Amino acid sequence: MTARFDDLAGRVAVVTGASRGIGAATARMFAANGMWVALVGRDEDALEQVREDIWDAGGRAVVAPADVTRPDALAFAAKHVANEFGDVDVLAAFAGGNGRPQPSESMGPPAWRAILDGDLSSAFYTIQTFVGGMLERGRGSIITMSSAAGRAPSQANVAYAVAKAGVVMLTRHLAAEFAPRGVRVNALAPSAVRNQKMAAMPGAQFDALAQSFPLGRIGEPNDIAAAAAYLASDASGWVTGVTLDISGGKVYA
Repeated sequence: MTARFDDLAGRVAVVTGASRGIGAATARMFAANGMWVALVGRDEDALEQVREDIWDAGGRAVVAPADVTRPDALAFAAKHVANEFGDVDVLAAFAGGNGRPQPSESMGPPAWRAILDGDLSSAFYTIQTFVGGMLERGRGSIITMSSAAGRAPSQANVAYAVAKAGVVMLTRHLAAEFAPRGVRVNALAPSAVRNQKMAAMPGAQFDALAQSFPLGRIGEPNDIAAAAAYLASDASGWVTGVTLDISGGKVYA
């Protein structure tokens, strides 16, 4: 299912973490709405497959590989996007996802720093790289990726939880800062979304997880992608600074 927002056609989007999962689904959703999509990530082979999928479906996409924890790599990717597509209208800063459970007492400083860098600092570096043109033109939509783990304690590791909570405040702060200059910033906070690890779960465990949500199922990548398309579009033109819980009925204050 594709969420349809006609105003997105012809706009340029950058999606980080676009090689798989939610990022890839969002890139495909944007392209299905007529957007020109730049795919950013480290796995060039996976990015190329997403690009081929988009082109085969009649869309337009380019691969702009980059390690989003490195501002210099992001700057190089931004030049490539500008050369291929021009000005960026929508930025989906979705790279990250280092939430594997780990006892807090056993987490060493290198792991702590790496997770905060990959899930929080990377979002700031990405926004800093692409927001300048949006501010100059007085328009744009930025979408960040938080998590249910950043909204309430969970089984995720503590560094990931702190990073994703930080994304919420990063979003709110930048939304307030950029609003007078026409740029909106909102966050998505998914809970359990289908992935390869879940596909390997025993049936009873998977069913129990699904039933833990009021809506009785786990999320699909397209559930998140549809919300991203809404936040990218003019339909959300009076929405900024919001964290949208996409969690099957679990709502966090």
